[in-house]
Amino acid sequence: MLCRRRESIYIWVRDPKIQKEDWYSYLDYEICIHTNSMCFTMKTSRVRRRFREFVWLRQKLQSNAVLIDLPELPPKTPFFNINKTQNVEQRIRGLQEFLNKVVQCPLLLSDSRLHLFLQTQLTPEEIEACASGQTKYSVAEAIHKFARSNRRFPEEDEEQISCNLAPERYFHVW
Repeated sequence: MLCRRRESIYIWVRDPKIQKEDWYSYLDYEICIHTNSMCFTMKTSRVRRRFREFVWLRQKLQSNAVLIDLPELPPKTPFFNINKTQNVEQRIRGLQEFLNKVVQCPLLLSDSRLHLFLQTQLTPEEIEACASGQTKYSVAEAIHKFARSNRRFPEEDEEQISCNLAPERYFHVW
C-alpha cells in the first residue's frame, strides 16, 4: 500500500520586538514557517514584519483576488500600547489567524507577493518590484537570496514540530 504524505504548512507569529525609529517606536513580529508544501520554495524560514506590512499585504492580496473575501486583520487600535502584554498577545493571535486563513486559499497561496512577504526581508516596494518582474532576480531567486532560513527554530525542535502540534495553532493542508 502506497502511503501518501500529507502536505502541511505551519505558521507561527511570535517574538514581538520594539524597534525605535527617530522619534517613535513600533513592534515587529517574527513569522516562522515550516512546511513540506510544494507551494513553498524554502521549507523553513523566519522573517520579521510590522503591522503596517500586514496591512499592505492584505490590500495587495485583495486587489489580486477581488472575488475572494479575505480574512480580516486584527483592528488597528489608535492608542495601541506596545508595552501592554494583552494588546500585543491579541494582535499576535490575530496576525497568525490571518496568515493561517490566507494559506488555506489556493488562489491567495499562488500570489508571489505572499511568498516574498513570508520568506524574505524585502520591503513592500521591493516585493512589488520583484513580483512584477522589475528586478534582475526571479521570485524563487529572491526567496533563496533574501531569506533568513533556519534548520531549527529557537523554541521548537524540528523533529517535534510535525508530531506535537496544537491543532488550533497551525494549519494543515490536506
